[in-house]
Order: sequence, then C-alpha cells, then structure tokens
Amino acid sequence: MTGPKITVVGSFAVGLTIRAPKLPIFGETMLGSDFDMGPGGKGSNQAVAVARLGARSSLLAILGPDKLAGIATDLYASEGVDSSLVVTRSERATGVGFIILNDKGENFIVLDMGANELMDAQAVDAGEARIAESDVVMTVLEVPIPAAARAMELGRRYGAKTILNPAPARRLPEAIFASVDYLTPNESELRILLGLPADDPRSSRELARELRRRSVRNVVVTLGRGGALILNDEIDVMVPAVPVEVTDTTGAGDAFNSGFAVALAEGRDIVDAVRFGVVCGAIACTRLGVVPSLPDRAKADALYAEAMQTLWKDTT
Repeated sequence: MTGPKITVVGSFAVGLTIRAPKLPIFGETMLGSDFDMGPGGKGSNQAVAVARLGARSSLLAILGPDKLAGIATDLYASEGVDSSLVVTRSERATGVGFIILNDKGENFIVLDMGANELMDAQAVDAGEARIAESDVVMTVLEVPIPAAARAMELGRRYGAKTILNPAPARRLPEAIFASVDYLTPNESELRILLGLPADDPRSSRELARELRRRSVRNVVVTLGRGGALILNDEIDVMVPAVPVEVTDTTGAGDAFNSGFAVALAEGRDIVDAVRFGVVCGAIACTRLGVVPSLPDRAKADALYAEAMQTLWKDTT
C-alpha cells in the first residue's frame, strides 16, 4: 500500500446513538427514534478516517475482554487499519458512549472510557517502532494525559508531525506543548484548555493568541459553521466553512482532524491542509452516525475542488 504513514494513539468506544425531539432535562423521559450502535472513540474514528483518505493508518488502543471489542477488530479489518498495536486488557470493559441527537443535529454525549483509561506512557512505548517510521502522529484526550504526552514526545523525537486534538478538553501541563506541532481545539475546548468556562465570551482569536504565548507552534481552532482559524508565527487566517445540509455533527471534529493530518502528511501547507480538513468535516455532517459519515478520498477531493473554485477562489 502506498500513501503516508499516520499513527493514532487513542481511544475506542462503542457509540449508542438515539435521536430525540430535544435534549432531555433532568427526570424527563421521552420517546426517541433512529437508534444505532456502532464503533466510535475519537482515536478509532480518526484511524478509520485517515485510512479512507488513503493513508497507511495504524491505531494504538486498548480494548476490554468483552463482545463489544469485536466491533473494533471487525472494523479495522474491513477498513484497512493496522491493528497490531490494539491490545486487550482484562481490568476494564471496552469503552462506551451514549449520544442523544436533537432535531437540529446537535448532540449530548456521556462517556465511560473503560479500558482506554489503562493507557499510559509504557503502553505508548510499545508502539515506538511504528511511531519512528510515521509521517504524522496524532492523539486525543480520551486517553490519559501521560499517554497523549508520550505519543507527542515520541513523534517529535522521530521527526513526525505531531497533532494533539484536545478532546474532550482538560487543563494540560504546559510541558506537553513543546512536543505538539499542531493543536486543534474547537471553541469550547480552547477555553477549557485555558482554564476558562466553556462559554467564555472573549473572541476565539484572542484566546488562541494566549495559547500561542504558551509555546504552541500552530493553533487551529475549529469553528463549526464558521470554518477554522489558523494562528502561528506567520499566519492569522480564517478558512470559511463549506456549507452543507447538517444531519449530525457528531463526527465532524474527527473528520476534520483526519483530513488535516492526511494533507499535512502529503506535504501540503497548513492553510491547504486546514481547507482539506474543513471539507472532510463538512462531509461528515451530512450523514447520521460517525463512521458511516467519514468521507472517502474521492468524495473529499471532489468537494475540495468545488470549494476552491467557488468559496475559496479569492483567498488562494
């Protein structure tokens, strides 16, 4: 197989999704529809997504000793993800997530990360040989911070481009940023990283500049319908979103990060990589469920070409 090598140090969880007329309040019972059970977890989703986009994808993750783990192994076999670094541990169950969607496609998620919480720096070291030959190393915060930090450290050591998608967000030790080339929070995650309320009213640009002052080389803030903001030493750029009919936003962040990673691994510059990520995120919003919505390369390339001719023609 050709294509760049991307290693994801991350999470697997089975997602149980149901659609409801609105998000429930405490004590309320309501009828829903469109129940779906399928593979999820940000690390797993990103590993599948980069494989669909043509990269040689490898996932380092931990599963529990239960039937839900079979959903993961079947997925990686069918999607062409190298799962040789996916291990089973007996101490915890496979991760699960409960997702409620309202009629606007907005979501409410509760997670039990289970076996993912067993990931530590030593577990990441088991993947050192694969990381050493990778073009890009990605990680998320559905695994413990020491594991995410080790993934970034090893990626930096071996010359890979490193991407930290800080989701779900939490305060991080500033030392981790020294090994992160690209930090990709959404607007609420950006605020939480800085120890602020998720709805802090200050502008995302102002807050992204604050992160830059903490030695983050490149900050890429995903803004949903607003597109994405890029800040580094040379660039302060807004990349407009690609308008689509939104069905379900649940997988948009994973699709964005995967498109961004693949484009970087192929040698595209940061602005072009963010454009490709925005395209992938937009496509993911058009279908129900995360894995079914992750785009293949042909679809992503087609929408990218269309956006370059129309939406972004005056920004090249």
